[in-house]
Amino acid sequence: MPPVSVDAENPQTSLLKRLEEILQALPDPVFSGRLRKVYVAAAAAIGRLSDMDLVKYETPVVDSSPDLSLWEEMAPVIRDTVMDVNALLNVIREQFPAQPPGGGADTVSRAANEAGRSRGASGQDPTAVLQDAMQQLALGVTQLGEAMRNPSVVSDRWTLLAEIQRFRARFREQVGNLVYETASTFSEVSRAQVVPGHEAEVKAAVTVRAITSDLARILASRLNKVKEAEPEDVQWNAQQLQTELDAFGRTAAYRNLRAQDKRHIVEMRAEVGRLAILPSPGREDLLKVVGELEGFVRGLSAVNQRQVLIIHDREVWASCGVRLERALSLVDADEAGAAKLLAEAVGMGQALYGRESELDTFLRKARKQPLAQLTGVELRVSIEAFQGLLAQLDVM
Repeated sequence: MPPVSVDAENPQTSLLKRLEEILQALPDPVFSGRLRKVYVAAAAAIGRLSDMDLVKYETPVVDSSPDLSLWEEMAPVIRDTVMDVNALLNVIREQFPAQPPGGGADTVSRAANEAGRSRGASGQDPTAVLQDAMQQLALGVTQLGEAMRNPSVVSDRWTLLAEIQRFRARFREQVGNLVYETASTFSEVSRAQVVPGHEAEVKAAVTVRAITSDLARILASRLNKVKEAEPEDVQWNAQQLQTELDAFGRTAAYRNLRAQDKRHIVEMRAEVGRLAILPSPGREDLLKVVGELEGFVRGLSAVNQRQVLIIHDREVWASCGVRLERALSLVDADEAGAAKLLAEAVGMGQALYGRESELDTFLRKARKQPLAQLTGVELRVSIEAFQGLLAQLDVM
């Protein structure tokens, strides 16, 4: 039986292909080995900081009373968060210990850098980048400890969840930056090529945007129905809204929301539930709740401003544009080829769903159309329509 590799037993130790290529291309195998250990530890930290599902710690209601018992539930999560970050810090300290300025070790290190042994192609010193990143992570651990000693944080379930979620997300971002910025000193790379977990983070953000966009559309429709409802139909609308919110609560988008956003939804869901069991709920009361919900969910479109989505959308937008230009140039000579390119572009463009309402309408309709089979005027019109919608997006 062939031996099982360490990477096979622990997938978190596997590095992305481009990162492996960079390490293998380094002229100094000793330095490469030290840096590899840091990257493996970084991948493991990102994996462990990403796999905590906080949903089980949430409550279906919002209670402002002290909840000190939650500390016992969350203490292991907080401990593990600190341990995961410290494990990476220990590897960096071991492999790239800070040298006192002017000391003998510092002189040797500078000589090695000048010889090109550990300085990247960009001229930056990856060791300096690592030291800066280490300081930021260590500061974050200190700040987490201070936050967890704040009575106003640890006595409120939702505030505590929000703080833990915020720190874990920030640690993931900082570790990802550590990998990307050090790898960038050796070669021009994208985050997707070298940062562990980057693809999953982008997918989660795209999912949140798409599903919350659909929820906003559902709520807008429900708002209109409540406005037009007869008095005897108000309770039915409240019950339908309750069902719609419960369905949203089971989605991946809900699980990936920030705790403070979940808190608002839980509060409003509780009010909807109260109205749904009343024999004759007031129309104005339900209108107020639906209106607040619809406005709040539309506000979640701020996810578009996350750096991870800005970069993603720019890349998708450019790739779609290239395919549409090629499709338009082929539409007269090769309709089948043009239609195939249109279908590819629209398929890629689905990742932009939630950016803009007119684009969303086009993408929803396109899901039901056999785009690869379009011909003639319909094909040209579809290509130009998609081009026009993409041109209206502000992605730069």
